[in-house]
Amino acid sequence: MTSSPLLWSLAWRQLSRQKTKMITALLGIAFACVLIFVQLGFEGALYDSARAPYKHLTGELVMVSPNFETMYSTRGFARSRLYRALAVDGVQSVKELRIGRGDWKNPQTLVKRAILIFGVKPDNPAIMFPETSNTHALSALGTVFFDRNSRPEFGLVADLIKKGQNVITELNDKKVVAIKLFKLGTSFTADGNVLCSDSTFLELYPHRFASQLEIGVIKIKPGYSITEVKNKLSKLSGNTVAIRTKEELGEIDKIYWETSTGVAFIFRLGVVVGFVVGVVIVYQILSSDVIDHLPEYATLKAIGYTDNALLAIVGQEAFILSIIGFIPGLIASFFIYDMSNAATGMPITMNLQRAILVFVLTLSMCMISAFVAMRKLKKADPATLF
Repeated sequence: MTSSPLLWSLAWRQLSRQKTKMITALLGIAFACVLIFVQLGFEGALYDSARAPYKHLTGELVMVSPNFETMYSTRGFARSRLYRALAVDGVQSVKELRIGRGDWKNPQTLVKRAILIFGVKPDNPAIMFPETSNTHALSALGTVFFDRNSRPEFGLVADLIKKGQNVITELNDKKVVAIKLFKLGTSFTADGNVLCSDSTFLELYPHRFASQLEIGVIKIKPGYSITEVKNKLSKLSGNTVAIRTKEELGEIDKIYWETSTGVAFIFRLGVVVGFVVGVVIVYQILSSDVIDHLPEYATLKAIGYTDNALLAIVGQEAFILSIIGFIPGLIASFFIYDMSNAATGMPITMNLQRAILVFVLTLSMCMISAFVAMRKLKKADPATLF
């Protein structure tokens, strides 16, 4: 009986004997890996981009409408509710955040495009970015900061500001001046972002009331438990508003995209399609290999090899294919992620968890294909040799 290392050697020799067939198999597996990586990458970008604004909120707790689902489409609540929170022990300050969609006019082409607008108090901003530490510049009515990662369709705004020029254009048919840049990034609901003062925001939305807010940010005093303060605020607020941590809001936003839209379903369907494509490709290769070598398998049976030993050879071929096919798929996905990130401005990045998941899926598709192909080994009958 041959030892296990020799079985591995036999499996490799059978695969490498026909170079063209092996390369075809590896390209097919790599393609399936890339397809799965791309779908998972965009799904991850969907969730990461939706949760990105919460990381920049300048407080530990957030007051929102009780039926809050996503920051990009939320109902308002009475502004007075937020300031009642100051009566709770442990609350250091409260901050107002207004959110709305507006029409930004490209200063070069004059074409309008929807953009997301954040309105804050310049002296007490509810959301802060590394490049916007000094928001007092927003105090001048009509002054805005522009997201440098916005889509290029909004115009050469970032390039001009980098050169020290202010950009004059229109937002919601009102004159605005973009004077600084910040970095947030696009999402599946916003191709660009603008930061302005609450006064400018209300000028852009004359139909909105100053007494209504979309989000309230609550800063906790040092040394106080966030959970305890949250519970106190929840009791004080009752059912009129909801008190959440930033992490909880991020998860609520993720659940919204998972259950209330078809976007996440499409990406997951793409993963399934990629997996099925990989199974079919590997099965065709392994099945063809088994058929081509049926006489050799029959010979091995005749000299004492068991069915399990022959099945092990096919399984080892599948394992080798999964390893070698995964590597070029992973490398190609890094390049595709970089290109997609540059083209869309979305946070499409590789991580270890995703790489491990795709490898497990790749190994599974190869093993499933091997299991199906193994059935043909039953035709390897030593009696046919005589």
